[in-house]
Amino acid sequence: MGLETKLPAVAAHKTELLLFFTLLQLTVIVLAGRIGSETAKRFSQSAAVGEIIVGILLGPSLFGRLAPDAFHFVFRSSPPEPVQILSQIGLILLMFQIGLEFDFSHLRERSHRATVGRVAAASLILPFALGGVFGFYTAPALSPQADPLSSALFIAVALSITALPILGRIMIEFDMTRTSLGVIAISAAAINDVIGWILLALVTALATTNFEAGRFAGQVSLVAVFFALSWLGVRPLLKRLVRYSAPSGGKLSNNLLGGLLAVIFLSAMATYQLGIFAIFGGFMVGVILHDEHELVAAWKERVGHFVTVFFLPIFFTYTGLRTNIGGLDSWAAWGWCGLVVVLATAGKFGGAYLAARGSGLGHFAACVLGIMMNTRALMELIVINVGYDLGVISQNVFTMLVIMAVATTVATTPCLRVWLPRS
Repeated sequence: MGLETKLPAVAAHKTELLLFFTLLQLTVIVLAGRIGSETAKRFSQSAAVGEIIVGILLGPSLFGRLAPDAFHFVFRSSPPEPVQILSQIGLILLMFQIGLEFDFSHLRERSHRATVGRVAAASLILPFALGGVFGFYTAPALSPQADPLSSALFIAVALSITALPILGRIMIEFDMTRTSLGVIAISAAAINDVIGWILLALVTALATTNFEAGRFAGQVSLVAVFFALSWLGVRPLLKRLVRYSAPSGGKLSNNLLGGLLAVIFLSAMATYQLGIFAIFGGFMVGVILHDEHELVAAWKERVGHFVTVFFLPIFFTYTGLRTNIGGLDSWAAWGWCGLVVVLATAGKFGGAYLAARGSGLGHFAACVLGIMMNTRALMELIVINVGYDLGVISQNVFTMLVIMAVATTVATTPCLRVWLPRS
């Protein structure tokens, strides 16, 4: 009888202890995220840049190196699963938000349509090719546990992506949203993102089927059916539900919010079952509701800030905990890292610059387009986390790609300050 009474007490104590350390981690993460965000703004950088950097600094790269005991107490005293799960839930909601805020009108913009097409194609194809070659030939040395083709494809997608949300924020800061250069850049970035997410879904399906042609074809067919059902079947029902609930003035009813969350989670579960990660499900629901402007405004007002302030720093810190800059412990490793940054920049900047010049734009305007297309940030981190989870890139390659994402994004604002007035 005594043992039976002690068992629930022990279980309760373990739960409380797990809750204590989870709350401690969340407190540190949220406060650090705010500090990083405000610091970045003081240096005229996007808030997300500061949050990304702080997330990396909270990991073994700095916090774990300077104060190992404190680092282990905060982040290693309890199982990592609670923060991992929160990170993934936050990422699903964030991907819904990104899909919801996606402005497809940029893809229909008539002015400069030829330039947009050329810039989008060149800034996607060139970095994809460079990343693919780099990934394939370095896989035996840098990611020996991975299949070279899988590694090459993920690195190719990682180098090809442009961070549309961050680019949009930067353009607002520079008052470029209605300029011809701004329209070209955001339209080309939108095309890059659409194709980038399709490529990521296909590459993920390819990696999870171990290159079995039959399984891969079957998985792609199921994904295509899911997207078709979402657009043709779920979209009309959701739009009817949204209009019935009539969100207005930034107000979102509890019933509509609950229904939306259920649909987002069901969609995420469906894409997980299809083998292409749950985040695509969240993104798809956002995309099919992107033209419900009252809903977009209400979501931003009621939920968006919480996702940005609470969930986004958790994802950045989760990425930071997996990033170990100290793992690059040789000149050769740093050489490879430098080459990744150079190839990523040459692919994006070079592709956009050459396409812009070929379309008749001047040198300085082409430079500005190249700089903006080279912005990666959050989108890049999502891609490389998928690759790392699938085991197609090693921790060192993961770290190199994180450094590349930060470097190319941090460079955007100061470079625009130099080149934009001349354009």
